[in-house]
Amino acid sequence: MMESRPVSDMERARLRPLSTEEFPWISTEVEPDQPRFAPIRNASTRKPPAWFTEAKGKTEAREDGLSRGNSRRSNNTARESIVDLAYLVSDLDFYAGAVHDYGHDAPSPDSWDEHEWPLPEDESDNGTFGQISILRSKSGAKSMMYRKPSTKSRRSEKDVNLVTWDGPQDPLNPKNWNRQKKWAATITVSLFTFISPVSSSMIAPALINIAKDFNLSPDSGEVPLAMSVFILGFAVGPLFIGPMSELFGRRIVLQISNLFYFVFNLACGFSTNPGQLIAFRFLSGLGGSAPLGIGGGVLGDLWMPMERGRAMALYSLMPLLGPAIGPIAGGFIAQYSNWRWVFYATCIAAIIIQIMGFFLLHETYAAEILRRKKVKLIKQTGNKDLHTEFETPNRKLSKHLSAAFERPFRLLLTQPIVQILALYIGYVYGVMYLVLASFPRLWAGPPYNQSISIGGLNYISLGIGFFIGTQIAAISADRIYKRLKAKNDGVGRSEFRVPLMVPGSMLVPIGLFIYGWSAQAGLHWIVPNIGTAIFAAGNQMVFQCCQTYIVDAYTRYAASAIAATTVLRSLGGFAFPLFAPAMYRSLGYGWGNSVLGFVGLAIGFPAPIMLWWYGKKLREKSQFAAG
Repeated sequence: MMESRPVSDMERARLRPLSTEEFPWISTEVEPDQPRFAPIRNASTRKPPAWFTEAKGKTEAREDGLSRGNSRRSNNTARESIVDLAYLVSDLDFYAGAVHDYGHDAPSPDSWDEHEWPLPEDESDNGTFGQISILRSKSGAKSMMYRKPSTKSRRSEKDVNLVTWDGPQDPLNPKNWNRQKKWAATITVSLFTFISPVSSSMIAPALINIAKDFNLSPDSGEVPLAMSVFILGFAVGPLFIGPMSELFGRRIVLQISNLFYFVFNLACGFSTNPGQLIAFRFLSGLGGSAPLGIGGGVLGDLWMPMERGRAMALYSLMPLLGPAIGPIAGGFIAQYSNWRWVFYATCIAAIIIQIMGFFLLHETYAAEILRRKKVKLIKQTGNKDLHTEFETPNRKLSKHLSAAFERPFRLLLTQPIVQILALYIGYVYGVMYLVLASFPRLWAGPPYNQSISIGGLNYISLGIGFFIGTQIAAISADRIYKRLKAKNDGVGRSEFRVPLMVPGSMLVPIGLFIYGWSAQAGLHWIVPNIGTAIFAAGNQMVFQCCQTYIVDAYTRYAASAIAATTVLRSLGGFAFPLFAPAMYRSLGYGWGNSVLGFVGLAIGFPAPIMLWWYGKKLREKSQFAAG
């Protein structure tokens, strides 16, 4: 009889024994050529060991008191206790290896022979994923140890009905498009983003003529409202248009929205009273807001983070360059033609861009591309169980629409990152439109006394500033991002967009101080223009950094996040021009612009610091942000 060993000695046994030498008290009983307790299958074979084949299908008790159905522990001899436990360890080893191999490198379930796979195919594990349960019927001398039936793990099983990309290099994935196709889409979206801001400010030099035709006082509130109500449409539109692009795709929403803008912008040219003009301006602003709410999402679909800087520089330039170019053309139209041609001209440009978008802009939203792929596969295979990772089963369209429309409000109300950036963008955008609204009054009055057309040329300084800011951002943004990413062990972060925001936030108030006090003193016309150019350069740098940070931080929900920031941005652009005349009458250009500059310092200086130190923590706590 073998010497009795305590059960604690079995702790020395590995789950995958290399040999039976670790069980010295039974090694002498094992036949060398056919070990009953051999190690489990290795890399060279998938066959189970001999003891499993011998015992399979036997439900009656064996001579040594063991049964494969229930591994029982006998009281008769110490040897049987030791052998029973050793047998149990081997069982556990084999089953654990089977589950491990199946989840990693085993063939598909269909390729297993039914006699080779030891686990049941039913769902009796109730989500335990192949775990082996060792139970004891009761305590005491007559206790019995047995194993519950285990089932095959479903955790690593591939969903055969999931429609996704055909590998990392799938040409359908917009991030894998060639650069020519990517830049064609980027330029087209930027042009969509350009035409509506042109309309927003092109009316500025013609406001005096509009007031005369409608018998309004130049100081009447309806006159600046006719210009700024267009920006109010920018505030409302993206809240609905941005989420719609995440439901139906970017391309179709952009095209329909631009057509909506065209219809009501054309109606502005046929207005017969101030009420009609203001109403049509608001509705055209709703349609024109689509590129501002969707464009950032399109760029997020197309470009990887380290490639996004140049594309975002071009896209961010357009909503700022448009308001600078619009008044230049509007000034000459207002002086040498009828003010109604301000709207006719922009409608002609909108139709040209619409045609370009039809041929050059393809769908970029991954969810919509995969949905179309799924529909095509369903037609080919007839398998209606196909689905994409973006779909939620048993979800009604009404609930889906409700959740999507609600998301920009939730982002604006719950995400500190969105709140900070939206507040800052709202400030710089509002001040820009305030400057646009103040230009006609400044250049037409003393001491400059310029005509409408010549006064409109001063808007070139804003265009030059925006161009300089774009070039600085385009050259520096990606370089800074790549350098900081390399220092961070090759891991990119949204906060690497923040450093360029610091000089931009300083240039904004500096430009306002120069513009305000030089205009107050009546210095040569070039000096106020230098100030506005500096302001515009800083404005563009800030605007691009904020936009890129949002796209990087809220990749999947970029359209909704940008739509949320567009609310405050557009409200600033709507409200600031309304109080500009009263502010300049009370404070003058010097102190009026100085107040705006001090506000810019109060907001612009802390914002980059907060994002740099706390941005990552805020993103990690967010259910919407990436990383």
